Amino acid sequence: MTIQRTGHRYRDINTGKTIDIWFPASGAIKRRSCLAEKVGLISGDVVEVEIESLGAPAVSTEDAYLRLHLLSDRTIKPNEINLDGIFGLLPNVAWTSAGPVFPSSVDELRDRAASEYHHVTVSSVDKFPRMTDYILPEGVRIADADRVRLGAHLATGTTVMHEGFVNFNAGTLGESMIEGRVTPGVTVGRNSDVGAGSSIMGTLSGGGKSKNSIGEHSLLGANAGIGISLGDECIVEAGLYVTAGTKVKMPDGSVVAAKQLSGQSGLLFRRNSQTGAVEVLPTNSSRWGGLNTNLHSND
Repeated sequence: MTIQRTGHRYRDINTGKTIDIWFPASGAIKRRSCLAEKVGLISGDVVEVEIESLGAPAVSTEDAYLRLHLLSDRTIKPNEINLDGIFGLLPNVAWTSAGPVFPSSVDELRDRAASEYHHVTVSSVDKFPRMTDYILPEGVRIADADRVRLGAHLATGTTVMHEGFVNFNAGTLGESMIEGRVTPGVTVGRNSDVGAGSSIMGTLSGGGKSKNSIGEHSLLGANAGIGISLGDECIVEAGLYVTAGTKVKMPDGSVVAAKQLSGQSGLLFRRNSQTGAVEVLPTNSSRWGGLNTNLHSND
C-alpha cells in the first residue's frame, strides 16, 4: 500500500538537514511559522512524502515522521508498520518555545530571540517531539502532554493521567485509563486500566521481539508490571511484577513459568502474603469494578 502526504518541513539553515516535518491531519497544504525561522536559524518548506510499503524500513527523516503521524492519527495501529532503524533517521532536537532547532543552535537562538523580547525555554532535547504539538486525536484526555510521544496511538475514550506515559508504536485500542508506562510495541485493550506507577515491558525495555499486550476489561495494579501479555478480564495485584520467567502456583498446586499463561483470559495474579509465592486464580472484571464511566466522558 502506497501512502502519500503533504507536509511542512523545517531544516537547519547551516547544514540543510531536516529537523522535523508536520503533516496536517486535514491533508491540506499548510505552513507553520516560529521565531527560530524569523531570526534565520531554520527554514520551512512544503514537501510531498511517499511511503511505497509500510513493511519496508523508513529511508529518510521525512519518511520516519510520516510513519509516526500515521500511528498518532490512527491511520494504522501499533505493530502494523516497520519502524526498524528509525532512531538513526531522527535527529536529536531541542524543542523550544521559539521552535525546533538543533541543540548546538540553542545559544544562538537565545541571543537572536532577545531582540524580539522572547525568553527561550527548552521543553526537551530528544529525537521524538510531543504528540500534541503535531496531532490532537479526537476524544482523548492527556493530563501532561510531555508524556505522550509522537507515534503514540490513543483510541477515542483514552485518558492519560499525569504519571501515565505512552511511547511511539504503542497505545490503546479502545477507551482506557493510562496511569502507568506503555512502552513500544505494547497495546492496551478496551475498558482496561494501567494503574499508577505500573509498567508493561516493551520491545525497547527488555521485552526483545516479544510484543506484550493487555486485553479488554483488565487491570494492571498500581506499581505492578508485566513481561507477559494479559488476556481479557485479568488482574495483576498492586506491586507485583510478573516476568516471563516468574514461577506461578496454579489453583491445582502445580507450578509453571508465567510465559505459559501469557495472553490467557480470566486470571488474577497475586502474591501470597504469608508464603511469598506468586499465585494465579480465576477471576473476572467485576472483581475490580471496571472503569469509572464518569471519568471517561472525554467530550
